[in-house]
Amino acid sequence: MVKVLVASNNPGKLRELESVLRELDIAGVELVSLRDVEPYPEPKEDGLTFEDNALIKARAGAARTGLPCVADDSGLAVTALNGMPGVLSARWSGDHDADDVDAANNRLLLAQMQDIELRDAAFISCCALVTPAGDEFTATGRWPGQLLREPQGEGGFGYDPLFAPDDAQPADATRPVSSAELTPEEKNARSHRGQALRALAPDIARLLG
Repeated sequence: MVKVLVASNNPGKLRELESVLRELDIAGVELVSLRDVEPYPEPKEDGLTFEDNALIKARAGAARTGLPCVADDSGLAVTALNGMPGVLSARWSGDHDADDVDAANNRLLLAQMQDIELRDAAFISCCALVTPAGDEFTATGRWPGQLLREPQGEGGFGYDPLFAPDDAQPADATRPVSSAELTPEEKNARSHRGQALRALAPDIARLLG
């Protein structure tokens, strides 16, 4: 059994990778989160790309714990905003309490896009795997869609209530469906992070020899 650290406190990310490994019939991997290892200072995510930030987190996890480490960085890229919020997605509206940050980011984005007809956007995720020996692997997923004009749905997090994925719209829908209205299983099967994790899974499998 090979232990792999997932550099996150979000149990959903752990479950998502576990689901991908089961789906691809990759056994012999025990996933642990940041809650399961000795605490260490989280690195500053000051990269200019999603790949930069994913590698920053995965390198820190591998160096601090001696375990292979998987980390991701993701965000929303809006065509009319030249790809922003991008790597600034989580802090687009500045500093807020944890309970308020998603709502504040969504309010600001809606205000910026109020009079813009072009609504094309995409969720982007880069997942990185770094081993204690210094081997590094990355994979990127992209989930295209459209920005809604008001939030829809209670599920998900971040910009999910404002994002209508192109591949999740029923042919007979009377209104767009947001990613916050998808079940976790539907979202994982399509999402940017799911795509990146599936692309990275063969590299995780190689850790098993």
